[in-house]
Amino acid sequence: MALAATLVAGTAAGCGTTTGPSLPRPQSFPVAVRTEFPAEQRLAGRTSFILRITNVGRRAIPDVAVTVLNPRYGSAAQAFGELIPSAAQGKPPLASRSRPIWIIDQAPGPCRYSCRNRGPGGGATAYTDTWALGRLAPGHSVTFTWKLTAVQAGSYTVQYAAAADLIGNDRAVLSSGMPAGGRLHVRISSVPPNVTVASNGSIVQHG
Repeated sequence: MALAATLVAGTAAGCGTTTGPSLPRPQSFPVAVRTEFPAEQRLAGRTSFILRITNVGRRAIPDVAVTVLNPRYGSAAQAFGELIPSAAQGKPPLASRSRPIWIIDQAPGPCRYSCRNRGPGGGATAYTDTWALGRLAPGHSVTFTWKLTAVQAGSYTVQYAAAADLIGNDRAVLSSGMPAGGRLHVRISSVPPNVTVASNGSIVQHG
């Protein structure tokens, strides 16, 4: 009993003097960003949200990542989505209030088994609404492409933010020093696109 009491006392004393490992100092990695996303779209129309990131610095970026949000709802809604109202009192609760504005037909990253079966794609991560495409050497570029189908008419804002790693310790910044991100405003018309079926059975969208 006396020995046990001595060990407990020694452990308690050690806890007061031991310091844990400190996180590395945040670093900033300069990038250039180019986006492509039509400002005018049509309901049921297919389009792509393209985000090209170039490493304009002298060091390799550890892991280029992009988060896509609806600025009105933040991470509470899925990427390219929105939240519908909560269930009325007395009604069964909703499993999820998130509903798509655009359906993601294909997400960034290599399209292997998961992607071919409408899964999240090779660039998917465990972080909400975030995709990553790995290390980016100086002077090189990487392109994030989301193939989408618009399913809700209206005016919407898509917010994107680039990061230099997934844990948020390193930042991707523009030449101005500001965080690498932005907002795009899109109007989806309720008029469906003009499509025809080709002789081989494929659907061709016009205009």
